[in-house]
This record gives sequence, C-alpha cells and structure tokens, in this order.
Amino acid sequence: MPQNHEEICDQATQTVTYLTADGNMTRMGLSGFQAWISGTLQPAYTAFKTAFEDWKNPSERTPVKTATLTAAENLFIPLYRHLYTGMLKDNPLVTDADLVAMGLPKRQTGGRHPASVPETSPAASVKMPGPGIVEIHFRDSAVDNPSRAKPAGVHGAEIAWAVLDTPPVNWSQLEHSSFDTASPFRLSFEGDRRGQRLYFALRWENTRGAKGPWSEIQDAVIP
Repeated sequence: MPQNHEEICDQATQTVTYLTADGNMTRMGLSGFQAWISGTLQPAYTAFKTAFEDWKNPSERTPVKTATLTAAENLFIPLYRHLYTGMLKDNPLVTDADLVAMGLPKRQTGGRHPASVPETSPAASVKMPGPGIVEIHFRDSAVDNPSRAKPAGVHGAEIAWAVLDTPPVNWSQLEHSSFDTASPFRLSFEGDRRGQRLYFALRWENTRGAKGPWSEIQDAVIP
C-alpha cells in the first residue's frame, strides 16, 4: 500500500476504474461480489477521493479537511485491502496483467510453500525530519539479521496509531490503522497537533494477509 494520500488515491482510482470497466468483473468471476463492490467499496472510495481533492491544495487546507480525509481514508483502506487479498490476489481468473492494470502487485512466483504466519513483530524507531512530521522506521527484529527490512514472506507492516492525552491500555485504543510495504512510514500533522503525544504499534502481515503479533506500544511527541 502506498504511504501517502496522493499515491493511495492514484492507485485506488486505477483499481476502481479497471475493476468497473465493462465486462471485467464478470470475466474475473466477481459477479457475486457486485453488490459489495457497488454498495460498499465504491461509496467509500468516492468519499475518500472527494475528501482528498478537497484537502490537496495546501493554501486551502484546514484541520477539518485533514480530519475528514483521515476518517475517509481509514474507512476505505481496509475495504481496499480486502478487495486485493480476499477477491483478487488468489483468484485464478485474475491474471497478473489484470493486477498490474489495477496498479496492484503481481503474485510472487517460484516458491512451493505459502508464506508462513509472522512470528515476530517489527522493531521500530522514530525520526522527526521536520515540524509536524513523524517518521516510523521499521525492520526485522531478528537478532541474527538486524539489518533486514522485512522477514521472509512478509508483504509489509500494519501501523496502528492514535494521538491521545493518556497512554493507551491496549492496542484497541489505537484507532487509526495504516499499512506500509517499505520503511519508513510517515505521518504529517497540522500545527495544532505539535507537542501532543503519538502512540503507535506495528505488526507484520505476510503475502497471504496473515498477521503476526503486535509490537509493544511506543510513543513520540509530535514536533
């Protein structure tokens, strides 16, 4: 999954445009999911795209527009990921050419064994390259391979996060969820969030969508 609003919107537009083109859903065996795609996925995509278009001009950006975009994106992304992992990636009627045309990754080839469920959680560190910007760098926590970005068979990391007044008791209080295939993951905040505390945790997700254990919850002050 791309790591910024513009890239996510561009990729999602490519996916939805191809998916809903005449005959594609029928050819790919998705007729049975027509109601979900048209009644759930597409409205969430439209709301996200509308919020992004309203937000993308920096001179007209406001905290309300940012909050609206974040809420719409957080609603859309799990649906978008479900489309890929649950309906497209392992669907024999969907070709690699279809996936590429939708802006999605091709299937991995050459291995006989499916990727195992991740057993470790990512090691994470924080950098703050500018005001309002927090970068979460993550890597394989294996002691014998400290520099490796991701364990074998892992597609990326889910990052759960929230800006809270008090420390969270458990991971369910991290109300936002994002996904990134390459470190670092970047969050950008409006000026009124500076000085507030960001809490976050990460877990690996393999190429089949299976998730590993959460890391410990960490925190950082928004610069």
